[in-house]
Amino acid sequence: MADELSEAKETAAKASSSGKSPLLTILVLVNTIVMLGVAYLQYDSHVKEANRPTLRDIIKAEMKTAGEETDEVVGAAKDEDGINFPLETFTANLAQGDGPRRFLRLNAVLKFSKNSSEEEFRSRKPQIRDVIIRTLNSKRPSDLLKIEGKNYLKEEIKAGINAFMVDGSVIDVFYVGFQIN
Repeated sequence: MADELSEAKETAAKASSSGKSPLLTILVLVNTIVMLGVAYLQYDSHVKEANRPTLRDIIKAEMKTAGEETDEVVGAAKDEDGINFPLETFTANLAQGDGPRRFLRLNAVLKFSKNSSEEEFRSRKPQIRDVIIRTLNSKRPSDLLKIEGKNYLKEEIKAGINAFMVDGSVIDVFYVGFQIN
């Protein structure tokens, strides 16, 4: 009889412990809801990324609008006339990086718009040199070793010079010599 009594107690204990805890059920539901939310956000992000225009689409649209505006031959290069103004060689310290001090030796030619007066850029030569030297001093060697960095430097030089020009503007900057030591 003692065996039957102990078996009944064990059966009763198993029956009461085999019932699911409401806390576990709530955690499973919350986990499921959170996972569905994350899945929706990922899907939404993927749809937005797929609908974003690619570089190829943008170029095609620009070519189409450029073709409507002009009657020029497709593929012909625009020839912008301007006045070339050679500068003396610059030697400027570059921004201190992790390594030793480095400097840049730059020989450049500025191309001014046709309506620029040669007198203005001759009289502003010290300002032009100052802008270029300040711009070079702010650059690190690692910035200038890449093509993108050199192109960005050209744009910065153009913007800096055009900020104080009155009659004309800088169309382009040509590097004749570019050496980092």
